[in-house]
Amino acid sequence: MRFRPAAADPAAPDRAVAYPADGPVAALPAEKVREEFAAGRFRPEWTWFAEDDEGEVLARALWWGRADSERPIALDCLQVRASVADPAAVAAGLLAAGHAAFGTLPLYNLSLPRDWRTRPGLAEAVAWRREAAHRTGLTREIERLRYEWTPAAGAPAPTGRLVFREGTDEEFLEAFVLLSRGSLDEHTVTELRTTDAGELARDDIAFYRDCPGERSWWRLAHLPDGTLAGLALPSATPYHRNVGYLGVVPDQRGKGLIDEVLAEITRFHAAEGAERITATTDTVNRPMAAAFDRAGYEVTEIRLVLEEPAGA
Repeated sequence: MRFRPAAADPAAPDRAVAYPADGPVAALPAEKVREEFAAGRFRPEWTWFAEDDEGEVLARALWWGRADSERPIALDCLQVRASVADPAAVAAGLLAAGHAAFGTLPLYNLSLPRDWRTRPGLAEAVAWRREAAHRTGLTREIERLRYEWTPAAGAPAPTGRLVFREGTDEEFLEAFVLLSRGSLDEHTVTELRTTDAGELARDDIAFYRDCPGERSWWRLAHLPDGTLAGLALPSATPYHRNVGYLGVVPDQRGKGLIDEVLAEITRFHAAEGAERITATTDTVNRPMAAAFDRAGYEVTEIRLVLEEPAGA
């Protein structure tokens, strides 16, 4: 078995497209794969194949990054031929080879239908992928709901319960720190076990600054008397407008203000002509999921995220 990248192969996009994507986990359409290569989000050096001694391709891994990324950010596609007896072993070897070349462990985003656990073939396909990810250091699991808003859902009018304004970097840093207290977000909870709230806030701000959205979109949320209530960070992905980050400070939670913050983000994107707004939240964050439901966002898929544990 050989594990090698397509870096030296000018036909890498064609080989990636030509791979027979069998199995119950949905594969990217050929035109989407070509589009990602053309945009620099898939690259030959991030495209890896497992081959047998005769050169037949038995597995494919496509890592993804933004057009300006130096290293891949996430594993977007992992497939092993149905004829392979031990797909977990082949997949683990492929991931280990890629990780060694990258010098990092990009997370693995596995997109699934909501009922994947009740479909035996699909559940089995997820199981060997999870095993391969665990063998190669991606042992932390987070399950997220992927939401989507379209204009058919409508954009709510302001109620006056909150006032939104621009803020300084220092004010946003303080707000991020406050929001981390009692958060139900699994990433936040996990990271706070090994880092302080200030450092995590700085990392989160750096992340959202690096997203395709603009810093000028960010807003602090206040009660009419000037009391800080939360923040709204409309953002974007390379494909769509995105909810980004939002929250209500601990002293103001339980009053329905998260609906107001989400509504502000929705209105902002809708006013800019967005035809689609995407969002994700952890399945365990039921209050946030309920807010998306109330706002007319619909669940389109489950994201099973496999990543390196904090502090590893």
